[in-house]
Amino acid sequence: ANRTILDKNFRRKGLQVRPRSRTLTSVHEAMLEDVVGPTEIFGKRTRIGVDGSKMMKVLLDPKDKDKENVETKLATYAAVYKKLTNKEAVFQFPEV
Repeated sequence: ANRTILDKNFRRKGLQVRPRSRTLTSVHEAMLEDVVGPTEIFGKRTRIGVDGSKMMKVLLDPKDKDKENVETKLATYAAVYKKLTNKEAVFQFPEV
């Protein structure tokens, strides 16, 4: 999917309002949905370290744990999301 991010001064491009779907946050959210593919996102947590670094923990649906060897793809999801958005993310399944 081709997603466009409009910055804060979008009026220079001749637009009156910036649609919510074109904000940085919504585009990154949509990319996150696309990266995890067939599984669903169960929850998200943002962990802020002592040094100020942010890391997003993405909890995936536990029903999809044994389906299509998703367990082995968790590191791949993190690498792809980092490459696309330059944000750190850890993908995991919630502990029951």
